[in-house]
Amino acid sequence: MMHRNGESSAQTDRRSFLKDSTAAVVGGSLAATLGSARMAHASSEDTLKVGLVGCGGRGNGAALNASRADEHVRITAIADIFEDRAQDAHRILQRQLGEKYAVPDDQVFHGFDGYKQVIDAGVDVVLLAAPPNFRPPHLRYAIERGKHVFCEKPVAVDAPGVRHVLETTEMAKKKDLSIVSGLCWRYDYGVRETMRRIQDGAIGDITSIQENYLIGTLWHRTRQPEWTDMEYQIRNWLYYTWLSGDHIVEQFIHSLDKALWLMGDQPPVSCVGLGGRQVRTDEQWGHIYDHFAVCYDWPEGVKTFAYTRQMRNCKNDVDDYVMGTKGRALLLGTRNRPRIINEDGPWHYEGPRPSMYDVEHEELFAGIRKGEHINDGVFMTYSTLLAIMGRMACYTGQEITWEAAMNSEEDLQPEKLEWGDAPAVEVAMPGITSFV
Repeated sequence: MMHRNGESSAQTDRRSFLKDSTAAVVGGSLAATLGSARMAHASSEDTLKVGLVGCGGRGNGAALNASRADEHVRITAIADIFEDRAQDAHRILQRQLGEKYAVPDDQVFHGFDGYKQVIDAGVDVVLLAAPPNFRPPHLRYAIERGKHVFCEKPVAVDAPGVRHVLETTEMAKKKDLSIVSGLCWRYDYGVRETMRRIQDGAIGDITSIQENYLIGTLWHRTRQPEWTDMEYQIRNWLYYTWLSGDHIVEQFIHSLDKALWLMGDQPPVSCVGLGGRQVRTDEQWGHIYDHFAVCYDWPEGVKTFAYTRQMRNCKNDVDDYVMGTKGRALLLGTRNRPRIINEDGPWHYEGPRPSMYDVEHEELFAGIRKGEHINDGVFMTYSTLLAIMGRMACYTGQEITWEAAMNSEEDLQPEKLEWGDAPAVEVAMPGITSFV
């Protein structure tokens, strides 16, 4: 059936679904249903004690964002796998946060079980920012202990981890606990408004999406003589798939998450892709790829063309190009690049521009204060699997369906987590590496 404006009923229903889905995410994500945590209805004067797990740049940044988000927040315990990084953060955060930092020396923990000591240290909220491999057990323990969580992206590096986090997400709903995701563009005012307009039909029906995350290389830590193989890999976790998921998972997830958001948080049917190690071939770069290109197929023929690259001295571009039947959009845009172009002309976002890193924490704590808890668990987990699925397609050279990716038995976890040997470094070869 065609409506008088020329759109089919299927197109109209799809737009309504996308609009409703986006409104739900922007307005607080999925509603929690049962139970009550200890701080479920904290008054505006109650002090919320916050623990930090993972004292790298993003973890320390999250502690700073949390301290700015609420007048009565105090950081009271921290942990890192490495003692030196925990102690460095202890000094740095004490200087940066002042009275908001209330961590005594005996509440600075380290080691593989340091996260448990933080979570059991009387905190109300936990910031999880260790390498992605550790996210599933860290998140599970926090929710089991009744803590609200800020959870950095991605949430896993393999399908068993994804399934584990989905279970934890359901547990958090039943306990009425918050899980706010570090997929920060969901908390950017400009992207939210652009997304809302797209879902309202500003560019008609989406026909295709192009995701670009083309940047240079990142940091590397030189090996020290006293480091074991395990310590070296964890200190350089970006470059080992078992720790990071490869950069398509660890970094490109931001772009893939926006594609998922555009599609109403509904997963694609399948994907194919290519990638490899063309420039970063030295041993110091572990075994991850330096470029990926993936085509995701959604129902109704919508495709997402996803490109990511980490190479020096190349053209950089990070944006989201959305094509529709009545116009086109850039989710990020700039002052010279409008976010939406349609028959009404260009549209630029002119609203407020607070830091999205602050906003995600502001909304987390505001929700705890009001007893209106946010649970970002489903979309943060689906976006993680979307990235893992793309990696699977590129590593194997095969078409990978969403169902196959979700049910994959590939478990990247080492048999033991201890300071000694580390997982073998083996570069995946398309056409040779098998899907598991």
